[in-house]
Amino acid sequence: MELIGPYLVGSLLLVIAGVAKAIEPADTARALVPLLRLPIGVLQPLIRVGAAGEAVLGALALLWPGEVTAGLVGLSYLVFCGVVVYARKVGGPLATCGCFGTPDTPATGLHLVVNLALLVSAVAVATDARRGWLWTQLAGQPAHGVALLLASAVATWLAYLVLVALARLEAVRADVGIEHRKAVS
Repeated sequence: MELIGPYLVGSLLLVIAGVAKAIEPADTARALVPLLRLPIGVLQPLIRVGAAGEAVLGALALLWPGEVTAGLVGLSYLVFCGVVVYARKVGGPLATCGCFGTPDTPATGLHLVVNLALLVSAVAVATDARRGWLWTQLAGQPAHGVALLLASAVATWLAYLVLVALARLEAVRADVGIEHRKAVS
């Protein structure tokens, strides 16, 4: 499984985002109102349930990287790609996706690239998955996969920063640019 590292990143991001949205579904619900055309009061409980499922899928995918779990992780990232494309096309409230239960997290082009990369890695793992628990599969790695797990944890943190912090920075930069042009006019 050549792309197990990025797959682990994608699975861990599902856990983090799922838990965050389950705790605070309001921003995601607000972002999805234009897409799903349901009231926020209806969406919030649905977001909580879906987010809990996302977290459980991520955890199972981490523990048991098999055909089914990797396929479902890939399907998740395919859906996320669709939502990002839609958000970027429509703009407005959906332009902030609330992916990690945080407000003002716009869907950027880089967001789409990260989702596509995680989709590809999940498909690769699904097509080349070996049977067994993750630690069984890592037993053949140098140092039983400890370096791979550490690198995957760092890559998860960096991916989170790209999806949240960098996205916010780009939004602020765009706002400052707009304000600057208004002041000059």
